[in-house]
Amino acid sequence: MLELLTGLGLASASGLNAYVPLLALGLLGRFTDVVTLPAGWAWLENPWLLIVLGVLCVVDVVADKIPAVDSVNDVVQTLVRPASGGIVFASGVGTETVAVSDPGAMFADGRWIPVVIGVVVALVVHLTKAGVRPVANVATAGVSAPVLSTVEDATSLSLVAAAILLPVLVLVLLGGVVGAGVVLLRRRRRSRAVARPRSAPR
Repeated sequence: MLELLTGLGLASASGLNAYVPLLALGLLGRFTDVVTLPAGWAWLENPWLLIVLGVLCVVDVVADKIPAVDSVNDVVQTLVRPASGGIVFASGVGTETVAVSDPGAMFADGRWIPVVIGVVVALVVHLTKAGVRPVANVATAGVSAPVLSTVEDATSLSLVAAAILLPVLVLVLLGGVVGAGVVLLRRRRRSRAVARPRSAPR
């Protein structure tokens, strides 16, 4: 069960920022004993890959804070974030961490299943993020872009930390993300209803 929560937290984090969970797994696996990646995912510890991921992460973080550019970035990331989610979910359920000491058995027979689950989880989170952002930008004349982006980055980092150190917290954090998404979507519907012109009386 903890393996599943670890993968779920990492994949959800990928839906917000594709590179944060990849970097976290790679860096922690290479330089600490907190994470021990399964053999099939040890390539995440490659130093050149970590450098590339670091550069891409900086670009993504900056672009996501600029109004209009953030929406273009979301379009580009529609393929990247789900792919990242598939990788980190599959590697996460087979990763030994301080919270998970016996990983991997639950998905051992169907290795493609965790990848698909991770892709779907990350895609759902990404589509929610990509749908909310343009509405928030229009409603606040772009002022909300850096604020929302910073909150999303912090949430992604928190999900990764919870997934690795205390997977049960993933459920609490995801509950907060879902709640925030529902509130924003309701506001979007209300703003559309207010903006819709009333039919002229006959």
